[in-house]
Amino acid sequence: MSRPGSLGARLYRGEVSYDFIGHRKIWYAVSAVLLVVSIASLLVLRLTLGIEFRGGAEFRVQGPAVSEETVRDSVDDIVDTEIVVQSVGQDTVRTQTETLESAQVEEVRVALAERFDLNRADVSTQFIGPTWGQDISTKALRALLFFLLGVVVFLSLYFEWKMAIAAMVALLHDLVITAGLYSLIGFEVTPATVIGFLTILGYSLYDTVVVFDKVRENTQGVTGGSRTTYSGAVNLAVNQTLVRSINTSIIALLPIAAILFAGVVLLGAGPLKDLSLALFIGVAVGAYSSVFIAPAVLSQLKEREPAMQALARRVGARKAGGATGPTSRRATGPTSRRATGSTDPAEPASVEPGTLATAAAAAPRPAQGRPAPSDRRGPQQRKQQRSGSNRNRSGGKKKR
Repeated sequence: MSRPGSLGARLYRGEVSYDFIGHRKIWYAVSAVLLVVSIASLLVLRLTLGIEFRGGAEFRVQGPAVSEETVRDSVDDIVDTEIVVQSVGQDTVRTQTETLESAQVEEVRVALAERFDLNRADVSTQFIGPTWGQDISTKALRALLFFLLGVVVFLSLYFEWKMAIAAMVALLHDLVITAGLYSLIGFEVTPATVIGFLTILGYSLYDTVVVFDKVRENTQGVTGGSRTTYSGAVNLAVNQTLVRSINTSIIALLPIAAILFAGVVLLGAGPLKDLSLALFIGVAVGAYSSVFIAPAVLSQLKEREPAMQALARRVGARKAGGATGPTSRRATGPTSRRATGSTDPAEPASVEPGTLATAAAAAPRPAQGRPAPSDRRGPQQRKQQRSGSNRNRSGGKKKR
């Protein structure tokens, strides 16, 4: 819980606010640059598919004298296709080739064992056919489509369809940028990468749903008033959830960064590196889109409604009236009072000559024995007047 004087509390109360919605063109420009770079990377460099998706054979050799150059030379003497050699950890080298025959797989395994003076069992082998990789890719795309469809239906029922569209725009934004940066760095796409992509989809939606829930709370009955527009209510919701989004993202990125460091520096190539890189990029981009993209898209969609346009006109008229009202009072009030010689602020601003005397003559006289409202005598004088009246009444009785 935020302290009363903290930045989070001041943002929640609206005492401090940043116009995220008003500067949406800046965020759109930043996202457009990232999207162009990502799409260009996907078209030119493309994703580096792992052996699980393209099929092939994999050999792992572990030993103190193992090096990438020696392994490449040994395998290249037997295999004519493309060879990918990577160091995994400190003393392990992984070699990937295209699909090989069973005899070629056994020949490469024996050659590596003899080259580094190892037992044949010390050279691990994995063979994956291209059909298996195609099946995995098809099932992954099918699962992604069902996931997106389910999310659209859920958000449409829980919020409204325009919020679902805004969330989907932010989600596709996150996917394209994450895939583009992934291909730009050159890491392989493995099943761990697919798991990372699905994880960032859930995280991005989670943060967006939190912001939209606050938007729904702030915009209930907004069309019945004239204090703020729909965009203003959305901007307040973003400011109110800003500190929470930042804290959640930082807490999520710190352990992912630790896993990424361990996977790249300590272990080399492997599932941890593929998973953590996708998670790190996706969580960072998802936090950005949930604050800067999804609310801006939602406000644009809602501001096109006739009710929201009428609300914006009422708010504009109210602000214009508030700006001119005090100025006119300052201009006419003191001047009229100086012109009539009156210092009473409750007196009308302008009075025709002679009307004050006429009004005083026509005013009803107060009842006898009661002080007039304009009587300035003190309490003691009024008491003496009442005593004199009583004596006059008593003297009259004595005369009779």
